[in-house]
Amino acid sequence: MPLVKKTLADPKPPAPTGLPALTAALQSAKPEERWEAARQLAAFPESLPALAALLESEPDARVREAALTSLAKSNSLAGFDIILRYLCADDAALRTAALDALKLMPEPVAARLDALLADPDTDIRVLACDLARVAPPAISQKSLAAILQTEPEVNVCAAAVDLLAEIGTREILPSLAACAQRVFDPFLQFSIEMATAQIKARSAPPPA
Repeated sequence: MPLVKKTLADPKPPAPTGLPALTAALQSAKPEERWEAARQLAAFPESLPALAALLESEPDARVREAALTSLAKSNSLAGFDIILRYLCADDAALRTAALDALKLMPEPVAARLDALLADPDTDIRVLACDLARVAPPAISQKSLAAILQTEPEVNVCAAAVDLLAEIGTREILPSLAACAQRVFDPFLQFSIEMATAQIKARSAPPPA
């Protein structure tokens, strides 16, 4: 019986490498190729404009997440500001992916925290309190202390108090008390009482 030779499969073409090839691959009709290119572009800080352009029209959620992650890995203000645009996107999944990406950028969060806490959009200010979790605690406490003096929205104050209950030191207690005096809301009042008790317990000297 004659031997039958096996037919070798066509070799898989090599994945593109280098900034020009990866940038060109972002235009591929195949989502998998766009995803791979967006993922690899994390190694190229100069790829931020190409990733920003991709996000403007990319329909595939997985590709968008890869682009957002690559932008986040830059840990730069430019990358942060590109991602920030999508916190108000109509697509809920895109909003969530953008927030998750921003949480990977502690230095830009710290640099932009005060501006985000002063944003005219209440939802952005609430999200800023969540983002403050990744900034250095001393910076977060200082920024949140400032908004407790003037913030008119209960939800924003509550988000700030929630984080301060975890990271706050005794220095924040006067700001919490001032907020309790200024904003009359039963839930917020209870949250401030609980946060105050947690901070006092955490900072109490150990028993002799």
